[in-house]
Amino acid sequence: MNKKSVEEETRKIEEEDLSSAVQATGPLDSGMAAASATDGVAATALRSVLHRIQHAAERSGRRSDQVRLVAVSKTKPVSLVKQVYDAGHRSFGENYVQELVDKAPQLPDDIEWHFIGNLQSNKVKPLLTGVPNLAMVETVDDEKIANQLNRVAGNIGRKPLKVFIQVNTSGEETKSGVEPDGCLELVKHVTSNCPNLEFCGLMTIGMPDYTSTPENFKTLARCRSEVCKALEISEDQCELSMGMSGDFELAVEMGSTNVRVGSTIFGAREYPKKQTN
Repeated sequence: MNKKSVEEETRKIEEEDLSSAVQATGPLDSGMAAASATDGVAATALRSVLHRIQHAAERSGRRSDQVRLVAVSKTKPVSLVKQVYDAGHRSFGENYVQELVDKAPQLPDDIEWHFIGNLQSNKVKPLLTGVPNLAMVETVDDEKIANQLNRVAGNIGRKPLKVFIQVNTSGEETKSGVEPDGCLELVKHVTSNCPNLEFCGLMTIGMPDYTSTPENFKTLARCRSEVCKALEISEDQCELSMGMSGDFELAVEMGSTNVRVGSTIFGAREYPKKQTN
């Protein structure tokens, strides 16, 4: 899966002098103020999350290198992302196309960016052309967006783009995602008709109050079983992206291979103005 070993990364961060990391983190653009003293908290929080993932993986009888941590930096400044990068982390996620297109050129190109927000067709080209190191789109939820991603990826000549199919496991009308009973059909469309996309797994977002989260995760696991049986692939070839700041440990215990953690690492998000995709 080309995941960064959580155990290896934890060990590396523990060997870092975090105070030096804070001092080394400066503004990457003229409009960015100097990194604040609170920036060091993010590196410490990253270390804590990695430990928690490692322990959750052990509780489920898995190795820690079977779980990828995507640090979600939505609304956070480039200086704070760079501080977490300097602590050894490489997988980052963003929800908004424009924010990612603005941030990516200001940061090292060995970052593996995950787009995890709702994606509109007219934003596909700006996203793919503006972020050459885009590693994955986790939110493919219909044939239209899959076709557009496939078309643009082919036109710009990039390597096949990794994608997750987003499944609405909670049944909430406000949530994006294909219905569970339509998951297999969409996966087959991607694998059969989108040669510039690489199907890598399934993604879901649990209930906001976590009351139905275990059932949501079980539903995604059932979708994976159906997909793997139909495609005649092993479950190791179909990732599960589930778990965020409030439920990532439970998600790992229930088989998640990809967790998306934002506020637990970077602090509460700030929305100075309405964000648009």
